[in-house]
Amino acid sequence: MMTLQTAGIHHITAFARDPQQNVDFYAGVLGLRLVKKTINFDAPEVYHLYFGDKAGNPGTIITFFPWPGSRRGRIGGGQVGVTTYVVPVGALDFWEERLSGFDISVTRSMRFSEQYLQFTDNEGLHLELVERESGANSEWSFGGIPADKAIKGFGGAVLFSVDAAATMDVLQRVLGFEKAGEDVGYVRFKAAGELGNIVDVPASNHPAGIGGAGTVHHIAWRAKDFEEHVAWQQKVFDSGFHPTQVIDRQYFNAIYFREHGGILFEIATDPPGFANDEAAEELGQRIMLPSWYEPSREQIEANLLPIEVRELQPKQR
Repeated sequence: MMTLQTAGIHHITAFARDPQQNVDFYAGVLGLRLVKKTINFDAPEVYHLYFGDKAGNPGTIITFFPWPGSRRGRIGGGQVGVTTYVVPVGALDFWEERLSGFDISVTRSMRFSEQYLQFTDNEGLHLELVERESGANSEWSFGGIPADKAIKGFGGAVLFSVDAAATMDVLQRVLGFEKAGEDVGYVRFKAAGELGNIVDVPASNHPAGIGGAGTVHHIAWRAKDFEEHVAWQQKVFDSGFHPTQVIDRQYFNAIYFREHGGILFEIATDPPGFANDEAAEELGQRIMLPSWYEPSREQIEANLLPIEVRELQPKQR
């Protein structure tokens, strides 16, 4: 039996309402690349939008189901409470000024001797930025954000649990994270990757949240290849959980299970990636559909609100 340890976060998937506002925030304000424009395979009237670095590498990808008119959620136990992005050392002041230029309220806080810039997106999803040396600088420059200030990818996440001890147990015993310390009511866990490798769990339990716009649906952890992915499925089962069958998501294979703290975990393969069905330089420009939906393309596209990636300029301060 191979020793399985995830490198960290593969992607995070959340709910939203307005698809154009979603694109404006993550591409226009945060400067991420829209790397894939597809649909919810289970509900083809809803977009599935992926934002990440230039190639959509694992550890950089946040995805959304923007569903117009859907209910507003409430962040709480059983969810990712905060999604953490990492920026180069020295970039926080730039980001504080940029976000303020878009009238986004920011708060600074400290934990584990690191300073965080905390804010919410247009739907109320909780985000934060932290400076770290690890991880390569972004090769994607958009909207006036220079590469030495741009988001590199995930720093990690803060997990809100209805049973913090159980969640911390699964991070270590199943996923292979190592406990790295405790500070201001948080317990920190680290994986081996350079991005998306630091997970903080508040030591106290959170009351259960309610899914909906402005909340995270699930967090996905990395499996390096298809062979390891099958081994992960067995390990999850052997650890007392109930993983799904392997599901082909076109850009990665996925299994899902809910841990005892209420959070929906996915394990996703690094391959084949987002250049699987379109050229790397053209990522995110065309609505990509799995083969079984291609015969219905015209009808599907007619049902979706048009969206575009736009350069947005912050107000001068």
